[in-house]
Amino acid sequence: MAQLLLPLLASATDVVVPSPRPLRRRRRLPCVHLQLVFAFPYQPPPQTPRKPRRQRPEHPQAAVHRLALAHVDLADKIAGNFARRTTHPFDDLRQLAVIGLLKAAARFDGRGGRSFRAYARTYANGEITHYLRDHGFAIKVPPSWRDLYASGQKLLCQGTPPAELPERLRVTSERWAEISVACSVRLVGLPQET
Repeated sequence: MAQLLLPLLASATDVVVPSPRPLRRRRRLPCVHLQLVFAFPYQPPPQTPRKPRRQRPEHPQAAVHRLALAHVDLADKIAGNFARRTTHPFDDLRQLAVIGLLKAAARFDGRGGRSFRAYARTYANGEITHYLRDHGFAIKVPPSWRDLYASGQKLLCQGTPPAELPERLRVTSERWAEISVACSVRLVGLPQET
C-alpha cells in the first residue's frame, strides 16, 4: 500500500496564551501544519524495454599495453642505470625502455617458465643499447672509456676545473686526453653533392 500525504494549514489566531504578567495584546501562536494520510493500492508504472548498451570494441593491442604498463617501474630502473653511465637524459632513455617493454609484451607467450620481467629486461636493454650505438660515437670506443668520459662531462658541468679531472677520475692526464679525443669525435652526416 502506498500513502499519499496532503499538507493542511491550520491557524490558531484566536487562542490566548496566559502569560506571567498581564499584557494588553493577545499573543498569536504560529501556524500548525497537519498532514492527512490516504492509502490506496500502488501500481508501478509500465516498464519500457531498454535497448542493450552498445559495447565499445576493445583495441586489439589492449592486453599487450596493459602488460607493458604494469611493468613501467622496470623501464624506470633500466633507464636510470643508463642515465647514470651516459650523458643522455633520463626521459629519453625511459621512452626507449618503454618501447622495448611494448615489443616484449607483443612477443611474450608465457611458455617455458620464464617470467615477463626477465624477458622484458632484455628487450628494454637492447632498445637503449641500439639507440646509443646508432646515435653514439663514430669510432669504436670501449665502454669503460665512455663511462669515464660521461663522468668527466658531469664533473665539468658541476664546476670542476678541467685540470683536476684526471685526478678525480683516477687516470693519468695522457689517458684522459686520449679518452677525450676518442669520445668527442662524433659522426656528422653531410648532404650529397649532385
